[in-house]
Amino acid sequence: MAVREIVRLDNPVLRKRALKVTAFDNSLQRLVDDMLDTLDKAEGVGLAAPQVAVPQRLIIVRLGDDEASREEYGEDAGKLFVVANPEYVKVSKKQVEGVEACLSIPGFFGTVDRHEEVIVRGLDRYGKPQRIKAKGWLARVFQHEIDHLDGRLYIDIASDVWSEKDIEEAEAEKAAAAQEEQQSAQS
Repeated sequence: MAVREIVRLDNPVLRKRALKVTAFDNSLQRLVDDMLDTLDKAEGVGLAAPQVAVPQRLIIVRLGDDEASREEYGEDAGKLFVVANPEYVKVSKKQVEGVEACLSIPGFFGTVDRHEEVIVRGLDRYGKPQRIKAKGWLARVFQHEIDHLDGRLYIDIASDVWSEKDIEEAEAEKAAAAQEEQQSAQS
């Protein structure tokens, strides 16, 4: 097991449709283990194989497992989902807006509409068929990761994108304005 480099926006593998997983051999098991180590080190909730420069249709998803996550996500908290060749069986008509980020685009965030619920089918790490019903945050993460397999990034569908720098500048402006207001009130 090893931590792999997460490729960035400029790597063309992120913009290509990934290839179907056909072999569930030791090489795939090593990739899954490496992706999990990489996800843990990056403190993320999802990772697609193209993000570690492997053009295969493979994703891993794992929500947090702390007390707050267990309260919010219930039985999905901390559960590891490994899905090869994922595809949607059903998506809800209702979409919800939410904020997303991506390990391949560090320092940026975006507002994205996603289906509130999805049912995904695919194969587990050993090639056994599985079906996963996801709602809320878990559904959002699945959609984000499956998009990676089709060469699509959240910034392609976001209604707004901003950086950490934008947030810092806005907070600095707000603090300066508050300080000015306080000084004016004292004079």
